[in-house]
Amino acid sequence: MKIPRRIRGAAYKAFYRMPHAMRRRAVRLIVPKYLVGAVCIISDAEAEDPGRLLLLRQPGRPGWGLPAGLLKKAEPPHVGAARELHEESGVRLDPDDLVPAVPNAIVHTKGWVDMMFMGKVPASTTELIVDGGEVLEAAWFPYDDLPLLSVNTARVLAVYGIGPDATR
Repeated sequence: MKIPRRIRGAAYKAFYRMPHAMRRRAVRLIVPKYLVGAVCIISDAEAEDPGRLLLLRQPGRPGWGLPAGLLKKAEPPHVGAARELHEESGVRLDPDDLVPAVPNAIVHTKGWVDMMFMGKVPASTTELIVDGGEVLEAAWFPYDDLPLLSVNTARVLAVYGIGPDATR
């Protein structure tokens, strides 16, 4: 529904007459809020084409997923991505070695935004370490023979032309 110009103009005038603190509270009530996470798509640097992908299996979720997690307050996305990668898989990668994926952000309809990063590590010399609580298992899978993926992982990978949903 389009709001008539004169009504919209009057609303803006009233809004800008409010003290700054009130305007800020009003905006926080009206504007949608999103959680921001960081997700890593990590490939085996040594694998021949089509390559291999690092995936994680977590408790209580069907299918395999990507290393990911929420950003801490004021944490740069690439730093959060590297932190989550290490916490969940044991893979230590310098944040500057993570390349922003294109597109770099995926906005999900359920209220979160994933900042996407890509990286490569040599699987033969990279030990995968999981805690058995948050992550049960980490493993490398050929891009052309991925296991059952979680719904969100399949959707995210499809954006980059990877996985069973990439052709849909």
